[in-house]
Amino acid sequence: MTPTPEMQKKSKMTILLSVNAAAIVIAGILIASAIWFNGGATFHVVGERSDIVKDEMGELELLESVSESEVAPIAYQGDMGGYTYTTQNDTGNVPDGEIWNETTLTIYATPDIDICVGNGLTNLGDMYWQTSNASVISGFYDSARTWLGYDKETCRYPVVSGIGTTTITAGTYDGKRKDSITVNVVAPPVEQWKKEVLSFVNNIRANNNLSALSWGNTCESAADTRAHEIINTYSHTRPDGTSWSTACPAPENGGTSGENLAIGNAAVSPVTTVMLWMGSDSHRANILNPDFTKLAVGFVFDLDSTYKTHWSQFFSTY
Repeated sequence: MTPTPEMQKKSKMTILLSVNAAAIVIAGILIASAIWFNGGATFHVVGERSDIVKDEMGELELLESVSESEVAPIAYQGDMGGYTYTTQNDTGNVPDGEIWNETTLTIYATPDIDICVGNGLTNLGDMYWQTSNASVISGFYDSARTWLGYDKETCRYPVVSGIGTTTITAGTYDGKRKDSITVNVVAPPVEQWKKEVLSFVNNIRANNNLSALSWGNTCESAADTRAHEIINTYSHTRPDGTSWSTACPAPENGGTSGENLAIGNAAVSPVTTVMLWMGSDSHRANILNPDFTKLAVGFVFDLDSTYKTHWSQFFSTY
């Protein structure tokens, strides 16, 4: 059995990380998730370099959702179909001079967390962040993904450049704190994540007294095709100029279909992507359309592309 990120974590004192484990606020699609720490400060070190990337990270813009027939919006109720997310907090203190309790951390290459120091470590001032293997993590953006609830003063979003292992070293320029953590970057479980999107959607539909969608075998290849196509052409118009619906046209006896798309650093996991769609009236209307009976999901992770994560939902009645 391939070890999961949860299985690979090791801790000096206790496991702190909870990937995408956070209270989700629908308005604004706020997903608060981080690694929290506490403690004092005595360690002294000076003269370190910084690997902070000054470029703006590629966020995303949602395309307006589309369908082949008029879809009336349905009011959203509940949060993620009854799923509850909580952050697992450490009960101990970070040793003096250190930043993390953990010695090893495993993350997905999407990645779906920011790497943070905790609220308990106050008055840190400017910090440096280093990586020992630029082919795995090449640096850190100089801001966190605040739209997902991360604190830009204490968190950094890593620039993932490959699969493998690197050592992250962070510290304060005043020399009071310095610490290192080994980070294993693994590929996201593509097929598992596609089915998780279906599961989340069905829990939301159940919360709205709607029937569950079955996996859209008929349009499964179409969903994968569309996820690949939006790597270079982020549009409901296909690269050949035809409509999105031509990827899986309705049969001769008719049918209805719809498409949701998402790319970028706010759509890095099943839960963040579904919540992103649920925060948009038109995308939510597709998810809660009572006429649809099937859903196929496409997901492509491409480190060499601009947005890296590319999602498609192909809803249908056939």
